[in-house]
Amino acid sequence: MLHPFLHKVDEFIGRHALLSREHRYIVALSGGADSMALLHVLLQLGYQVECAHCNFKLRGEESDRDENFCRNQCERMGVALHIAHFATREFAEARKVSIEMAARFLRYDYFEKLRVDTGAADVAVAHHRDDSVETVLLNLIRGTGIHGLTGIAPRNAHVVRPLLAVGRDEIDDYVEEMGLDFVTDSSNFVDDVVRNQIRLDILPLMKRINPSVVDAVATTADRLGMAADIFDEAMASRVGEALVADKDAEGKVAYQIDKIKDEYTLFYILREFGFKPAAVKDLFLHLRHAKQGAVFKSATHELLIDRGNILIQPLAEEWKTLRLPIEGRYVLPGNRALTIQKVKVGNDFVLPKEPLRVCLDAAKVKWPLVLRTMANGDRFHPLGMKGSRLVSDFLTDRKMNMFDKRRQLLLVDGKGCIVWVVGQRIDHNYRVTLSTEEGMIITLSQE
Repeated sequence: MLHPFLHKVDEFIGRHALLSREHRYIVALSGGADSMALLHVLLQLGYQVECAHCNFKLRGEESDRDENFCRNQCERMGVALHIAHFATREFAEARKVSIEMAARFLRYDYFEKLRVDTGAADVAVAHHRDDSVETVLLNLIRGTGIHGLTGIAPRNAHVVRPLLAVGRDEIDDYVEEMGLDFVTDSSNFVDDVVRNQIRLDILPLMKRINPSVVDAVATTADRLGMAADIFDEAMASRVGEALVADKDAEGKVAYQIDKIKDEYTLFYILREFGFKPAAVKDLFLHLRHAKQGAVFKSATHELLIDRGNILIQPLAEEWKTLRLPIEGRYVLPGNRALTIQKVKVGNDFVLPKEPLRVCLDAAKVKWPLVLRTMANGDRFHPLGMKGSRLVSDFLTDRKMNMFDKRRQLLLVDGKGCIVWVVGQRIDHNYRVTLSTEEGMIITLSQE
């Protein structure tokens, strides 16, 4: 018969389909009581495991002590151990992030690479119910939505948390009863980190008011998790109604402004694009009165107000002008290629009709050609039209938004004349006529 602690964890694993005895798993082993309990439990339940230990070099001899302890414990248990050393402080300074954020990134980045390299199914970490409750309180203090009050998820991609079914006191009791060795991280007892302040100061005070506060908060978080699932379904429906065009090749997506009825719908749309809640709040207040062509930016994306829609796309890399001195095939950014070749134009010659394949009168084109984006004041004589036009006006008439205008490529010859607004129209002066003897076929293709 299973020990009650094992039974509780086993039931949680089954309920959330976290592990399978057919697969192998990486256990994140710090050497503390939580991770030692996790390793012991998974071995007792018959799972195939290896361990991984991260030495962040933050606590001098204590960090090396933890590494040696994990090595000795794994040797004694016959479990393979993988060890990684990190220059965490240097990494944090270079990335301009906190030590805690740096360690978290390094840890999970290493775990995922190790998982792939070893063929493991998932990485098991030792977060428990108290950790989840601390997360709820931390998010509540900082300000959050419904998802921030649901605690730590049992699974996040390839990271699983089998010990969320049990609390810190239960783990301590199990470790003592089983006689498991462990080491203690002295930084856990310093209340200079917000999470540690919650653990050392706030939770003990709350327990004086309600000794079962951890269970109470955890139960509330579970209920909010179920409510969040229902909420997500409703929000997905609202977002779907507002969607005008899903992501294209450049990652651009469009939503109809009139269908965005409230601030939270806008937040739900923009959360994956790096827009912070405060920025979303400000944007929603101005959304319906924003000037046509107004642009708003996050750290990773930009948003454009365009004809009653919002267009969102990744921040564009600056295009570098490409010089094309001779015929041939040129590889472009974005897995594209431009091919230039000359052909004889006879009675049986048929002009290309595809928008990305054109033919010019080769005798009128002066080398070298240059491929570049649009600049202020660019003009050309569109094929079939009278007189020249600003390229910008021509594209506006074709209902092109500012994002696409900014990406629009122009092919310019050695005289500085635009011969082709790529994919749109050639210049009338470079067209093939009855007197053309040699043509220049130019093709833009996807690799």
